[in-house]
Amino acid sequence: MGSGVLQANLLEQKDIEPIGSQQQQQVVQHTLHFIQSAEKIFKQKFPELPVHFDLSGRTAGMYKVVGRRSCIRYNPWIFAKYFEQNLNGTVPHEVAHFVVDQVYGLRRVKPHGLEWQAVMAEFGADAGVTFDLNLDGIPQRRQARHRYQCSCQTHNVSATRHNRVQRRNCAYHCVRCRGKLVYTP
Repeated sequence: MGSGVLQANLLEQKDIEPIGSQQQQQVVQHTLHFIQSAEKIFKQKFPELPVHFDLSGRTAGMYKVVGRRSCIRYNPWIFAKYFEQNLNGTVPHEVAHFVVDQVYGLRRVKPHGLEWQAVMAEFGADAGVTFDLNLDGIPQRRQARHRYQCSCQTHNVSATRHNRVQRRNCAYHCVRCRGKLVYTP
């Protein structure tokens, strides 16, 4: 690894431990409860939905779709710090995304649009889309940085931008000298 390039990793935090298998099972059961409620509301059966506890960073939950497969991912560290708030807020939030996907299709509606809000209302859950809780002690992801050079200075470019350059999707220029940024491994 070159100097100045940070490796993508998680900050080591010793004060918060992720939820264990017993609490994970509670979260899975709560997830299934909301799915079963939605099946009664919409009078249809929904496919089985995998639940994972592999999310990290500042996000408590995520409904993820790749191709025809979908799952819900939860952040076990945030759940450990704010278990009840996430059980009552994040779980119905993510299940509502799943339900909207199954009933309306994700491409046809806004992520937190009227359909999603209606499902949240049926669940008796707050339709707020974010929470503002203290995440001290929660492991945070850091994105790798890559060194680029222009004619006047060195730039630390995010992994996202670096990957775009490597795929030849775009080029970046210095705002000061207008020179093209060139990767310096």
